[in-house]
Amino acid sequence: MIEPAEHIKSISEYYFSVKLAEVARLNAEGKDVINLGVGAPDRMPSEETIRTLCEAAQRPDTHAYQPYTGIPELRRAFAQWYERIYRVELAEDEVLPLIGSKEGVLHISMAFLNFGDSVLVPDPGYPTYSSVSNLLRANVIPYDLLEDNNWEPDFEALEKMDLSNVKLMWVNYPNMPTGANASVGLFERLVDFGKRHNIIICHDNPYSFILNDNPMSILSVSGAKSICIELNSLSKSHNMSGWRMGMLASNPQFVKWVLKAKSNIDSGQFKPMQLAAIAALSNPDEWHAEMNKIYAARRLWAEKIMDRFQCSYDKRQVGLFVWGKLPGDAPDSKTFVDDLLYNARVFITPGAIFGNNGDRFVRISLGSSAEKLEEAYQRIRLM
Repeated sequence: MIEPAEHIKSISEYYFSVKLAEVARLNAEGKDVINLGVGAPDRMPSEETIRTLCEAAQRPDTHAYQPYTGIPELRRAFAQWYERIYRVELAEDEVLPLIGSKEGVLHISMAFLNFGDSVLVPDPGYPTYSSVSNLLRANVIPYDLLEDNNWEPDFEALEKMDLSNVKLMWVNYPNMPTGANASVGLFERLVDFGKRHNIIICHDNPYSFILNDNPMSILSVSGAKSICIELNSLSKSHNMSGWRMGMLASNPQFVKWVLKAKSNIDSGQFKPMQLAAIAALSNPDEWHAEMNKIYAARRLWAEKIMDRFQCSYDKRQVGLFVWGKLPGDAPDSKTFVDDLLYNARVFITPGAIFGNNGDRFVRISLGSSAEKLEEAYQRIRLM
């Protein structure tokens, strides 16, 4: 009898893959579910981005295979963007465009992990860090992020671990799912920790533009490039989630090793999309300010929903979500979310999918209009 590979047996289908299929089934039955679960922006990219895509797609010279490293103009645009926004200088060979930063998690892991190597993964944290590590037969070592510690790593606890076999450490600020922001001090401690233990610090940074007055890069810390890799993306910040336009930045050697893996997996990105991404990277500050104005209005309704749940939450959190702690008499987060889905026809995300430390929390996405969020509130109020 044919069986799948052991590493496929060790992982589950992605939660949203399963749950969104259920939501689609309910909608097909006429239930009209309001989806506040997935962090997918519902707004359009900038007009200049769309115009550039359409014009470039009509040219006969843009439909062939492109360089595995992305076109030079895109690498330069990412470097200029990092200098302008994050005050980080990047050479062209320190930038690698990606078909989305989620895919970059796989490329980095394939480039650095041997069978049996260990990976430090945050709990709560993005599930892909663990699933990709499991696919590569690496040893996942969760490390706690706790509300009492502002969702930051406990470095004293980390120092007490057996780190001898740890190759990578995944970090993510502004944090998903908790919305906690980074500080220069935190980034400095992470760089120091990585250097002392010879652990590559992989910083996933797709949320720094949303409801955040101070976008930061871990690469702004002196010497960070020698031990850090940063992933970034236009998905959330530029309303381009379906475009799969991401990038990574690090030292030239790390970039070359990741390119070895990437070049054997994909064949580059459609040139008109790369040219459009260049246009998006030049969006004026006013465009982003208008998007944040829209998200701020949505956040007010998300907070009203949290208040209705009697959840506690930090009003300082940033990014595309509101993360709240369930009251003590509430069931576990998955049961709570299912009750809400079936009784109010509103879907939000259970914190349990992000790790054990998320089980008493739920997450609301700001990827739906204020009108939809208000309608969800009214449905919940009538439960």
